Amino acid sequence: MTTSEKLEILNQRVRQDLQYLNFPPANWVAPTSHASGRPVSDVVIIGGGMCGLAAWFGLRRAGIANMRILDRSAAGKEGPWVTYARMETLRSPKTLTGPAMGMASLTFRAWYTTQFGEEAWEELYRIPRPMWMDYLTWYRQVMQIPVENGVHVTRVIPLEDGLLELEIDGGIAEPILTRKVVMATGRDGMGAPEIPDFIKHLPRHETWAHSADTVDFDKLKGKRIVVIGVGASAVDNAAEALEHGAAEVRMLIRRKEMPTINKLMGIGSYGVTAGFPMIDPQWRWRMMNYSVRQQTPAPHGSTLRVSRHSNAYFHFNCGIQSMEKQGDEIVITTVTGRIFRTDFVMLGTGFTIDPVLREELAPFQDKIACWEDRFTPPEDETNPGLGRFPWLADDFSFTEKVEGMAPWLKNIHCFNYGATMSLGKVSGDIPAISEGAQWLARGIAGRLFIYDIDHHWQELLAYAKPELDGSEWTDADAVQPNKETV
Repeated sequence: MTTSEKLEILNQRVRQDLQYLNFPPANWVAPTSHASGRPVSDVVIIGGGMCGLAAWFGLRRAGIANMRILDRSAAGKEGPWVTYARMETLRSPKTLTGPAMGMASLTFRAWYTTQFGEEAWEELYRIPRPMWMDYLTWYRQVMQIPVENGVHVTRVIPLEDGLLELEIDGGIAEPILTRKVVMATGRDGMGAPEIPDFIKHLPRHETWAHSADTVDFDKLKGKRIVVIGVGASAVDNAAEALEHGAAEVRMLIRRKEMPTINKLMGIGSYGVTAGFPMIDPQWRWRMMNYSVRQQTPAPHGSTLRVSRHSNAYFHFNCGIQSMEKQGDEIVITTVTGRIFRTDFVMLGTGFTIDPVLREELAPFQDKIACWEDRFTPPEDETNPGLGRFPWLADDFSFTEKVEGMAPWLKNIHCFNYGATMSLGKVSGDIPAISEGAQWLARGIAGRLFIYDIDHHWQELLAYAKPELDGSEWTDADAVQPNKETV
């Protein structure tokens, strides 16, 4: 039996499971019209990667059908998996159910064992990164999720009638009207790559790149490379450069010691997922600040992928003071006075979260409430980076910095890494993405019902389909033909 034939058997199983779950349910949301006659969506999801797919499934299962899901990338290129992600395997255990939403037939394990068998599954240690993209592509296809690729949302514009208008490709294409927007835009979906000040004056791409950039590693062959940082992205990019023939790779690490413990693993459980949004903001801040300061180490295998090369060097206590271009090389001075000379710098500095950095939100960036607007941490727990995370409601919607100044913010939902401080890691990482999608769907469905309460009241009043036709009973006190009255 061919692989495609095996997958078709699984596809039939998925379709049957969906049928048994009464999917898709009928749409119950009241239709919305616009004075212009243009169509109005109930929800538009920006992002067709894992978060967007899970969000679509959750919302469709909640009976919301009038949706669109958009992604600016080409089909099969959504998210980081085959673009700028460079790890060999995923960090997450293979057994996690990810975006399957409680359906065994929709898990990665079902997809993998159908093709390769149970023995191969037992031998598999971690999921190869490109294979996760293959799985998500299958997920999209078997669920028939209508992602519109090559559609870039450049602005979200609030209208006076309460609707939102999405500007497409800088106004080149016809704008989209919608009641709700879900920003399922991934790890950098509520911010931007972190670019330190010490490197901003140097020409990008010519002398340096961020780990989220497209990089031609073949051009780095024979060159000296410095990687800033020691997190997962820094290590993976160092390994790529080494494997493409870099003359040497030096990792400059601000810390005095290598971080070795993934602290959040110590409390990983469904209790954390369910309870994190409920605990006092002080506890949420304390936990996130502690984990950030401890830093999550790069995976064991990724680190070995670098250290097995004799021309790889780990330099600790090397915070950067300055970088200058001198001739054809870059001269790096650390805060301790050490000098490094290199041909190219790779930043493994991660991402910063800040709504002000999102061009899509330009018309109202300054009206979005962030954690620094709602919570003041103790002096020994200050962290400006965490303070710029948006302060979200429990349905992932933005809140107003000043009440009444931007009421439309409740119709824009931050279903990406930016939700971490408010709701936990339920809208970006694999472990709890299904739970997050279910919360999102419940919140949006509830809000749409409340918005249309007058419509639903009228539907209730007008409903007149009888359950009984009168033949099911006899009124003992009614006068019956040919019977004497008692």
